[in-house]
Amino acid sequence: MTGTDYVQVREVMTPSPIAIDGLATVDQAVDLMREKNVSSLVVDKRDESDEYGILAVHDVAEQVIGQDRSPERVSVYEIMSKPVLSVDIAMNVKYAVRLLTRFRLTRALVLQDGKVAGFVTLRDLVLRSMAKPS
Repeated sequence: MTGTDYVQVREVMTPSPIAIDGLATVDQAVDLMREKNVSSLVVDKRDESDEYGILAVHDVAEQVIGQDRSPERVSVYEIMSKPVLSVDIAMNVKYAVRLLTRFRLTRALVLQDGKVAGFVTLRDLVLRSMAKPS
């Protein structure tokens, strides 16, 4: 462990998420997801006063395929989630679970010093928090 008596988000998160610009097309985003074998992308901030976004496969399914829109003509910023919930890298996993469930979310960005360090899913948090000691 990290010297604490609890599991921190840093121990559960997926580090170094793949980022994309909000002006990219959904077609480009899906190509990147396919290439990197991921189901979500972090949408970069435009400037320091902006917030991060997330584009997930679910967004593409619901807002592009489900509405019969052309992925070559829809920009990432049109369908992404923004702002998104974020948690600190040192947060206790049980509090991260509470936060995500309170807002009925399945993932959150993990920040360290205001910068994206990774992302964490509810699945990973629950499985880790319920792990039996070996």
